[in-house]
Amino acid sequence: MGLFSNLLGNAGVVAPEELQEKYGQLLTNGETIDIGFAVFRDTFVFTNKRLLLVDVQGMTGKKIEYLSVPYDKVTKFSVETAGSFDLDAELKIWVGSDDVPIWKKFNKKVNIYELQSVLAGHVL
Repeated sequence: MGLFSNLLGNAGVVAPEELQEKYGQLLTNGETIDIGFAVFRDTFVFTNKRLLLVDVQGMTGKKIEYLSVPYDKVTKFSVETAGSFDLDAELKIWVGSDDVPIWKKFNKKVNIYELQSVLAGHVL
């Protein structure tokens, strides 16, 4: 993933092995990583049991929030593909009764259809 894309906040695919090395200690028994995406310093991980959103905070990046969203709490989601002039795709996920979705942008390197398929496979 390029620096320019990172600076715009677009996400790129992260290898499952790298995700396992970084976040394996957060997983529960029988939980495995399906796919993950990085947005600058943050990471968006799909496991077989939940979404794991890793939010790196502060200037030094030493403070990190790990948000777990069980798939059964996802009420709806949407994907928007990249266009000719709009170079990024988007994913929105609504959790519980929240009106404001979790929202992430992805660069063109991410197969938004694969992402949608992973999410649909867990939510539907």
